[in-house]
Amino acid sequence: MLSRSKFTSLVVGVFAVYVAHTCWVMYGIVYTRPCPASAAACIWPYLARRPKLQLSVYTTTRSNIGAESNIDLVLNVEDFDLESKFERTVNVSVPKKTRNNGTLYAYIFLHHAGILPWHDGKQVHIVSPLTTYMVPKPEEINLLTGESATQQIEAEKQTNALDEPVSHWRSRLTLNVMVDDFVFDGASLPADVQRYMKMVQLGKTVHYLPILFIDQLSNRVKDLMIINRSTTQLPLTVSYDKISLGKLRFWIHMQDAVYSLQQFGFSEKDADEVKGIFVDTNLYFLALTFFVAAFHLLFDFLAFKNDISFWKKKKSMIGMSTKAVLWRCFSTVVIFLFLLDEQTSLLVLIPAGIGAVIELWKVKKALKMTVKWRGIRPTFQFGKYSESEKKTEEYDTQAMKYLSYLLYPLCIGGAVYSLMNVKYKSWYSWLINSFVNGVYAFGFLFMLPQLFVNYKMKSVAHLPWKAFTYKAFNTFIDDIFAFIITMPTSHRLACFRDDVVFLVYLYQRWLYPVDKSRMNEYGECYEEKPKILKKKLT
Repeated sequence: MLSRSKFTSLVVGVFAVYVAHTCWVMYGIVYTRPCPASAAACIWPYLARRPKLQLSVYTTTRSNIGAESNIDLVLNVEDFDLESKFERTVNVSVPKKTRNNGTLYAYIFLHHAGILPWHDGKQVHIVSPLTTYMVPKPEEINLLTGESATQQIEAEKQTNALDEPVSHWRSRLTLNVMVDDFVFDGASLPADVQRYMKMVQLGKTVHYLPILFIDQLSNRVKDLMIINRSTTQLPLTVSYDKISLGKLRFWIHMQDAVYSLQQFGFSEKDADEVKGIFVDTNLYFLALTFFVAAFHLLFDFLAFKNDISFWKKKKSMIGMSTKAVLWRCFSTVVIFLFLLDEQTSLLVLIPAGIGAVIELWKVKKALKMTVKWRGIRPTFQFGKYSESEKKTEEYDTQAMKYLSYLLYPLCIGGAVYSLMNVKYKSWYSWLINSFVNGVYAFGFLFMLPQLFVNYKMKSVAHLPWKAFTYKAFNTFIDDIFAFIITMPTSHRLACFRDDVVFLVYLYQRWLYPVDKSRMNEYGECYEEKPKILKKKLT
């Protein structure tokens, strides 16, 4: 069996190897080795010949087209300039098949100017669906008056109550063309780029035609529009920008990663949170985000491990606020249910769920609860507190008494105000939001009982400082994530509130230095034995 220290060292070592390997893989993606001048298998760029090109965008309900039939031209850009970015909004006719939960496809052609795409042997094209299926967001209403947020409830949306996915319109189409005059080595052609390459033989040399790419990461949930049967036209914003080879390869890998997440069961909304990390930040900030996320996972693991280890050994509740433990359990479970109700990103939801399970287990330890099963019926037994633990409970009760005068009126008043002025999906949503608003707004007040117990006992030796240190690091990392990952505003503000709590605990750590004559978190007193020996010698 590995000792705890060796296991932690092993985890940190694996983490370091993982980070180093990821950096090496990322370097291999961004940097592509060009074809040596002496090699005979070079593949040359067709764009180096500076052909006159034209961009054409068609729509159709079929995933494959062979001719000019049953397609609609929605955008035609003559004298297409690869170096100039643009954005144009066009109205697209929505066929009846698409209005009945069907799919509409966009065919994007890059071809020689003045020639129809299907008559041009050197054209390149790519296909992208303009629709996707997603469960509509439940409509929010005022629970007292029944007033809708939109004031318009369509009869067709009655099927949405069944939580069935319906067709949504992708209102943005982002196009890229790789403009680098890069000469590829045919013997070591990158597999990711090769999927998008079309090659032609011109004389004795092989050329690759322009690499056309659709940026699927720019298709965000906020841009989706629900399609109903009365819709005949919908807007489509077509934007174009050039792209370098390094960014193209990186983007291809990121899109494949998001697609893999969806295959593993991530919803459109979950995948959208990941897309936001890539799209809404530049590459340098994205690299920083990767390192921040990696260290956040490491500190989460170390904090969970040390917290579990601390409470597993703990036999006495001296110096520990039982009510603070109960509050942390309640608040963690409420926050998890709130994030679940808000359909927050799994990046935030999964750690919150693990934390809720650990807090429930800690309550069992704090209350000295044992569960015995009599058939299928559980019985609960609670242990007795010692005199020192009862003294701690007195301090704890005293602190909570003062807090209740402030906390309960604020929470009840906030819940009533939100019921009268804010719209919710259901009564359950209002109840969870009321609880979580109390947790976020006044949660730091429930840290005060522990601070009060520390003050009365003039000690912080009973706290799990290793786990607390890792959690403190994560509070500052959460501050960075608060600006990167999409989350409810109240959850974002709570990240900064934790910084204040950390500073107060840090001040108490400095104010009450370690005294080995006091009992530690495991009920041990290191100077008891020397004192007994001293008495025997005298």
